[in-house]
Amino acid sequence: MTDLSNAPRLDLLAQELERLLELEFQALQAQDLDRFEQMQPGKAELLAELSRLCPPSEELQSEPAWAGLRERLTRSRDHHRRNSILISRKLEAIRGALSSLEAEQPGSSVEVYNRLGQMSRFSRGRGHQDV
Repeated sequence: MTDLSNAPRLDLLAQELERLLELEFQALQAQDLDRFEQMQPGKAELLAELSRLCPPSEELQSEPAWAGLRERLTRSRDHHRRNSILISRKLEAIRGALSSLEAEQPGSSVEVYNRLGQMSRFSRGRGHQDV
């Protein structure tokens, strides 16, 4: 038998998690990392409380009574993935910018493929060993 006594509290927590993930996305878009970091403890607390109160996974997946919560949690998962992708893309852009800055410096090393298709490094300009 399904115990729905925690259902209102779970729904409220899942709704709050959705809201927090949306605010997190807005902070990431605005590159407001301070605001993003301030949200992390609250998100961790919400996730811990949800984990503690949620029914077992088998029940959550199979019982029609949990359909609403299941949908909210699925949306939250998708929002979390979206935020993760945004963070990854921003990190890639930063790494690319740093890499291009490093490549412009004389004497910096550059990775290229040799004729065997393996990565090799060569140094731009004359290194101290060539002098």
